[in-house]
Amino acid sequence: MTIGQGIRIRADGRAPVDLRPTSVELDVQKWTSASAIIRVGGTHVLCAATIEDRIPPHLRGKGTGWVTAEYSMLPGATSERSQRESVKGKLGGRTHEIQRLIGRSLRGIVDTTVLGERTVTVDCDVLQADGGTRCASITGGWIVLALALRRAGLERALRGHLAAVSVGIVEETLLLDLDYTEDSRAEVDINVVATDAGTYVEIQGTAEGRAFHRGELDRLLTLADDGIARLFSLQAEALARGSEAGTQPGS
Repeated sequence: MTIGQGIRIRADGRAPVDLRPTSVELDVQKWTSASAIIRVGGTHVLCAATIEDRIPPHLRGKGTGWVTAEYSMLPGATSERSQRESVKGKLGGRTHEIQRLIGRSLRGIVDTTVLGERTVTVDCDVLQADGGTRCASITGGWIVLALALRRAGLERALRGHLAAVSVGIVEETLLLDLDYTEDSRAEVDINVVATDAGTYVEIQGTAEGRAFHRGELDRLLTLADDGIARLFSLQAEALARGSEAGTQPGS
């Protein structure tokens, strides 16, 4: 609800600085190297990592590997059924943009020379969408990537943690981790991808309703940093559980 000039209590009961309830269910697929369903509020994404002994043609003979990603929104993920893009015969612009973002974000946290001539593909399928699907995909994608590398004895290829979160300005209030109703009416909308080394991989910021000032951007990044730090803790806990459970589905 709105109190005074800004939002103090959000529709779901959160304060402006709160993340949505976030959980990770590990090893939900049998045949992948690692898999998980990450639930961020009403957004649920199935993430899976597969390691294969192959590389793109342009890398053959160079002694290096590759990390890539695929992203899709399942037909029933939103209130109105969307047609599968495989039926349309081509990826939509939004899907292509998000897929490239996930791939280059995850690739940036891996030393591909350690992989040898192997490709790690991280698949992110949105089961249910309520805002922040790209951020959930990156955060969950890192978990399955890290687990897959650890299980393959390639953990030294991982340079650190990677997570993503959205921040924005709604009704002149700075908010962390926007759901769809907030995102759809945000005056400013920013997605932040960052590492635990304190570096940013990508910042996607848009003035939806009004231009924003440098000071507001700084405050939004500070808010994002705090949220991402909490996501790193969640990732570490999931990685510990995954290492203990091995590859048993449903762990």
